[in-house]
Amino acid sequence: MLSAAQRERVNIVLVSPRNPLNIGAAARAMANFGFTRLSVVAPHEPHWQEARSAIGASDVLQSARLCTTVAEAVAGCTLVLGTGTLDRRKPEQSVVPLPELAPLVAQEITRSGRVAVIFGSEKRGLSREDLAYCHLLVEIPTDPHQPSMNLGQAVAVCLYELASRLPGRTSAAGRRPDKPAPDPSRLAASSGSLERLAEVAEKVMQAANYSPAEMREANRHDLRLLLRRLALTEKDTRRVLGLFRRILWRLEHRSVPRKPGKVPHDE
Repeated sequence: MLSAAQRERVNIVLVSPRNPLNIGAAARAMANFGFTRLSVVAPHEPHWQEARSAIGASDVLQSARLCTTVAEAVAGCTLVLGTGTLDRRKPEQSVVPLPELAPLVAQEITRSGRVAVIFGSEKRGLSREDLAYCHLLVEIPTDPHQPSMNLGQAVAVCLYELASRLPGRTSAAGRRPDKPAPDPSRLAASSGSLERLAEVAEKVMQAANYSPAEMREANRHDLRLLLRRLALTEKDTRRVLGLFRRILWRLEHRSVPRKPGKVPHDE
C-alpha cells in the first residue's frame, strides 16, 4: 500500500453524481485502497452522505467536501486529471492511457504537488466546461460495444492503478528520504492560482475590446486550457498576474493623467 503522505495528496472529485449509491460505491473503493480525500460537486440528491453502499467507508463520506463548482473542488491542486472514454468527445487536451496515470501522479507528488482525479456524472460524464480545468485526460479503456462504466467501478479501476503502480513508501513529506527537497521556485501553479490569472486576463481582454461580448465564454474556455498547457510555476503565475494587473490598470485609467507610484505592483 501507499504511504499516508502519498494518499493524502490525491483528491477524488465526483462531478454532479446522480445516484447516492454510486457515491457510496466510490467512497468504498477509496477505503479499499486507503484514499480519504473526497470532494462532491453539485450532487443531485441532498442525502448522498447517507448512502448505504459505502460499506466500511462511512468516514470517507462524512468527511467529504461538498463543493458548488469544479473550480472550488480543484483549487488547491497542481495537477488535475479528467477521466473518461473518447467515444463521444474530441479532447482538447493531451490524452494519456490509464497505465500512465500512476507515473504522472508519482511525479507530481515527488515535487510536493497535489493531484485531483475527477469523474463526471453517470449520465453525461465530464462536460467540456469541466474538462477546461483539467491538465490531461486519462482514458479508461472499455469495449466499444459498452463504453460506459459505472461511476464506482471507474473510481476503483483508477485507484487500483495508483495503489499497484506508484512507487513504495515515502517519507512524511511525500517524497523518498534520499531525495532532496523540491525547489520551491519550481512548484507548479495551483488550479486556484491559474483561475485568478484567467480572471484578470479576461478583464484585460474586455477592457481592450478584444472580441465581441458573445465570444467571452469561448475565450474564457480557451484561456483556461491555454494556461494549463503552459505548465506555469506558482512563482511565474504571480509574475504574470502582476503584469496583467498593470496592463488592466493602464487600460482602465487611460484617460486619466498618470501619477507616479499609482500603478499597482505584483502582490
